[in-house]
Amino acid sequence: MAPALSRFASSRTNTLPTLTPCFPTTKALQVKLHFLGANRQVTGSRYCLEIAGTTVMVDCGLFQERPYEDRNWDPCPIDPAQIDALLLTHVHIDHSGWIPRLVKEGFRGPIYATPPSVDMAAVMLEDSAKIHEEDAAFKAKRHRREGRQPRHSHEPLYTREDVSRTLPNLQSVDYNAPLKIGDAMSVTFHEAGHILGSAMLQIQAREGDRQRSLIFSGDIGQWDKPLIRDPTLFDSADYVIMESTYGDRDHREAGDVSDQLADVISSTVGRGGNVVIPTFAVERAQELIYYISELANQNRIPAIPVMLDSPMAVDITEIFQKHRNQFDEESWERIYRGDPPLRFPGLSLCRSVESSKGINKLNTPCVIMATSGMCTGGRIKHHLKHNIGDPKATILFVGHQGRGTLGQQIVSGKPDVRIHGREHRVRAAVRQIYGFSGHGDRGDLLRWISNIEQPRRVFLTHGDEDAALALAEHLQREHQLDVHVPHYGDTVVLD
Repeated sequence: MAPALSRFASSRTNTLPTLTPCFPTTKALQVKLHFLGANRQVTGSRYCLEIAGTTVMVDCGLFQERPYEDRNWDPCPIDPAQIDALLLTHVHIDHSGWIPRLVKEGFRGPIYATPPSVDMAAVMLEDSAKIHEEDAAFKAKRHRREGRQPRHSHEPLYTREDVSRTLPNLQSVDYNAPLKIGDAMSVTFHEAGHILGSAMLQIQAREGDRQRSLIFSGDIGQWDKPLIRDPTLFDSADYVIMESTYGDRDHREAGDVSDQLADVISSTVGRGGNVVIPTFAVERAQELIYYISELANQNRIPAIPVMLDSPMAVDITEIFQKHRNQFDEESWERIYRGDPPLRFPGLSLCRSVESSKGINKLNTPCVIMATSGMCTGGRIKHHLKHNIGDPKATILFVGHQGRGTLGQQIVSGKPDVRIHGREHRVRAAVRQIYGFSGHGDRGDLLRWISNIEQPRRVFLTHGDEDAALALAEHLQREHQLDVHVPHYGDTVVLD
């Protein structure tokens, strides 16, 4: 009979029952695991491991969903000065965006990541700091105008100066190269198939003749995605900390991604409108360029301007070119036949504010890709403001929209949404293509976990509560796994 779901109470230490060993032992190797984010919700990934006197943090992301954003202002529950190292699975802001704040609060240790992640982290964090600074200034001005008192001070969460103090701590670690941390721990980065440079972490803890293995899945990608390699499969682990974003559903099958994208672009241009795509700067922007370039080269869409309006996405695209040794075989086949996957006629990369403003003055339909992917900030809000009331336009979503975000409000069908402090009626068509998701769906998650032979326990994180609990129930019932869905602030002791 499958064990019942564990529903830990928040902010307490849980000592889980120890499995009976099949051989005599003197003292169990104790591992303390803190769940500090992305618990029964998607953003804010942050975990802390204490093993034999060594304290390591895994990821350190921003909370981007309402009502969890206020957690970004809470002090780190673990004294940052006592953390020996930080392991970064990938650079998405919900995994990396709180690092400068951690440094601001006293963290001074190394930050280990793959070479592409190190290069991209500099771009991502500097852009994030700029947004925090600009948003703080904008909100302060608006609140003064409205006579409102903000909940937080008008100071940004962190600044570009804080990022400058953070970047020297970044250290590159190659895939499949074990890295020793302290006396009792080693970590190996493996391909996660989520974005360029993304990693799953295989951690070996050893003290004397006692040892334990843990795997942090990071974000598990899909198989057979453009540009990047497939996720790594593991045979064994004692404990698995696994994401569950799409734990309760498969990506909706509405046809081939290229066909769907061609249909959206062609039908919108036929109406004389713009296609506005909220875009994540890392991977999603490059994957869109990959597909649109293929459609353009095959004459499957009209010859129209395609604008990538995000200095960060432009910089990331250049980093993709630098690290193209990480591309998959299909991408290299296109390169070899003279069809570069990240360039095509009609593509414009917009860095300056002037070029961004110029897009809204075009008198011809175009495709506008701009950050952020959940419409929480950045230039996308300006393009939404100019297009969301136009019935000829299409707002196209190609990624997960966190609960409470502007993107989620639009995609859920709200008739009016608030942008830059003002209400806007949604008259544009709203479409969604699910196959672009960088996350594996339920089938992909089951494929990944099923390859690990009977782990002692599985912890499901980085998924909304319904998704995580649904996946937990399936794994318990169908695979007889001991599965737990921790709450924010839980600590477990693994003996």
